[in-house]
Amino acid sequence: MIENDMNEDELELEDYRGDDQVVIRTHERINQDLCGEVIKLESGYVELRLTTLSEMVADDIGLIHGGFIFSAADYAAMLAVNERNVVLVASDCQFLSPVKFHDEVNFVARVRHKEGRKRNVHVEAHVLDIKVFEGEFKTVITERHVLKLKLLDKEEEQSGTQEE
Repeated sequence: MIENDMNEDELELEDYRGDDQVVIRTHERINQDLCGEVIKLESGYVELRLTTLSEMVADDIGLIHGGFIFSAADYAAMLAVNERNVVLVASDCQFLSPVKFHDEVNFVARVRHKEGRKRNVHVEAHVLDIKVFEGEFKTVITERHVLKLKLLDKEEEQSGTQEE
């Protein structure tokens, strides 16, 4: 029997890892095959490994589409913050070297700055010893899920008022 405030479904989504380890609190339903597998998770820090798949290939030579690299970097940034309602608001990224099919891309993300609900996260990715990606991710922790914020309700009210 679970003796806390969570029901069984919520506990399953939390990806509980034990009393002495950090629990994943965000993006808990993400497909880690496409966005990277968590290797190490600490407060403000994550290591992630993305094993490239044939579904990520962009051409006949085996180039991996950069969107998959960005997606894994974004996921790493979200996990470094590791708050349930963290959202990405901006990024400044550089793709430094191409990634090819069968490469394993290793990401490291570190929270570098905290100010109120804002977090800046630095993410680097390497294939072996070659840096293939580097980026700064600006995030915000919202009080509620981004799809449940009052802002959406206000936009609907305004559009309804303008139509009348």
